[in-house]
Amino acid sequence: MTERSMQEPTLLLLTALADAPRHGYALIEEIATISQDRVRMRTGTLYSALDRLLQQGRIRIERDEVIDGRARRTYALADAGRATLAAEADRLRAMVAEADRRLSVIRPMTRGALA
Repeated sequence: MTERSMQEPTLLLLTALADAPRHGYALIEEIATISQDRVRMRTGTLYSALDRLLQQGRIRIERDEVIDGRARRTYALADAGRATLAAEADRLRAMVAEADRRLSVIRPMTRGALA
């Protein structure tokens, strides 16, 4: 999946599942935390992404249970999802390193730049 950059909702979702299995509402909250409240994933968007990632084999269903009469499905990161997330993290680190390198290049100041 590293031919092109991963979409941010997918990156956040896989990251939210990297350390522990979570159910839908917990994923929405974890994504908000990871993104410092910049991203609030809507329920429809979340479940569409979860269905897609399940079909791709990147996540799996950890368990289905009923809590207070309501169905709750808990998702976990599958091995393929862990590999995808690791590859994307490597790609992002390389991109940041290159950006840092380019930003740190000292450019000679031109005359008049001191004005």
